[in-house]
This record gives sequence, C-alpha cells and structure tokens, in this order.
Amino acid sequence: MRPKGKLIAIGGNEDKGFGTEESYTLDFIEDGILSHVVEQGGGLHARIEIIPTASSIPEDVAQNYIKAFTKLGCTNVGVLTVRSRKKANKSEILERIRQADILMFSGGDQRRLSKVFHDSEALQLMQHRYTHENLIIAGTSAGAVGMSGTMVFGGSAAYALLKGAVKLMPGLGFVEEVIFDSHFIVRGRFGRLAEAVALHPDKLGIGLGEDTGVVITEGNRFQVIGSGMVIVFDGSDLSHNNAAVLEQGTPMSIGNLRVHILANGDEFLIDNKKPVILALDKPFV
Repeated sequence: MRPKGKLIAIGGNEDKGFGTEESYTLDFIEDGILSHVVEQGGGLHARIEIIPTASSIPEDVAQNYIKAFTKLGCTNVGVLTVRSRKKANKSEILERIRQADILMFSGGDQRRLSKVFHDSEALQLMQHRYTHENLIIAGTSAGAVGMSGTMVFGGSAAYALLKGAVKLMPGLGFVEEVIFDSHFIVRGRFGRLAEAVALHPDKLGIGLGEDTGVVITEGNRFQVIGSGMVIVFDGSDLSHNNAAVLEQGTPMSIGNLRVHILANGDEFLIDNKKPVILALDKPFV
C-alpha cells in the first residue's frame, strides 16, 4: 500500500529566517524549506508539533523552530517533549500525535530517536497515520537520517570505504527503500554513504545538502526543495562489490555505482531509480 502521507527529509542548517551560512538562499517566506513544510501540511493554521528528541538542548532547538514558524505566520505550533520510551507511550502524547498535521523532528543524535521511539506506541501511531492519512512527517539532520528503515548513525568521512567505517542501525522505518545522510556536501560524506549502499545495494543512498531537502510522495517519488543539492547513489547495477567478503578495516572495491546530482525542482522515481530533471517551465512543489 502506498502511503497517503508525505515525508520531508532535510539535510540540516535550513534557513529559519534569521540568518544563514549558505552562500545561496531562497526567499524564506515564498520558497524556503520550512514554507514548503507548512504548505504541504495544509497552510498557516496547520497543527505543527516540533519533536526535539534527538537534540541535547531540546528547549533551545524548539524555541528556534517556534520563532521560524511564527515568522511564516503559523498560528498553531506546539512542542512534544519526549525523552523516554515510557513518555512515548503516554496517552497525552498519543492524542497530540493524532491531532497533528505536521510532525517536525529536529537535529541532534539520531540514536536518541531510535532509543526513545523504537517499539513505542507513538511510533506505531505515526506509521499508521503516515500510511493511511495525509500526515506530513518532516525531519532535519538527525531527524531526516532517522526516517529510514536502515539508518546511518556514525562513521568518519576520513575513514569511509574501509569496511566497517560506516555505522548502521535500524531507524524509524517510515521509508525502507533509502538510506539518508545529512550535511552531505559540507562534511564530505560521499564515501560514507557509498559504503552504506555497497552494504545494502537494494537501497538508494540519498545525501542531503544543507538548506536542502526532498519531499517524498506515495513513498515512491521525491522532489528536491531548497537552495543546495541532493546526491543520489544507486547501487542496483554494481559490476563488482567485495563488501561481503572483506575483513573489517579493509579498503572496499565498488564498480558501476551510479551517481545523480539533483537541485531544486528536480525529481526522482525511487522504484524505477530514474531522475526527472526539472523543465524550465515546470512549477516547483
């Protein structure tokens, strides 16, 4: 069954309307990442729940998002402070998830997301609503990386492509066909994601640039939003891949790894593994 909801995975450092480090930006109100999140969720009166679980400073992070969404004109923004699995099973948390139009996961450490939400009633409810209702689930940085069934949680870019350098674990499981990585270009995570795809060649690797994201519809098609780039690694037709036979710490050998570089408005068909490059007269999401 194709999900009725949408996922919005963001690479981190998205423009919040009060300063940015990006050299190229889009108009915050009209074209910014968070304006797309609001639009997809039904507009300025949509019920938005910020979930700063991944962050070590959840109060500060939540306030930044409240300010950003308020600047956009949003009128119904709350914060779900969930720091334990016990809290994730509480009835008041579940009721707020039922009432939300948009769930916005912050950055931080994606392992916290797995620890708190794995096997929880809150995650089961999110997955059900995402599948059967028009729920928007957005996440930035760790919040984006944690969306997939297989999740990157560590691995130095400097040692990538030595088998075992990339660290993987189960994520929240909203989408099984991809593996996300964030801050992809500025932190040089090409090798890290390439190794993840070599280990799981049935999955697409999606490297999200900063202030850049993808809107995934029906679990099968995504469109790029934001000011940067998205890098897609497709390992479905590798000519050789010795990941399975190598010892830990050994350099890997991979052949025919397809790479697609996409920008604002470009699309990609996940099932068909096919890019659809934006025509000049085609409207953005």
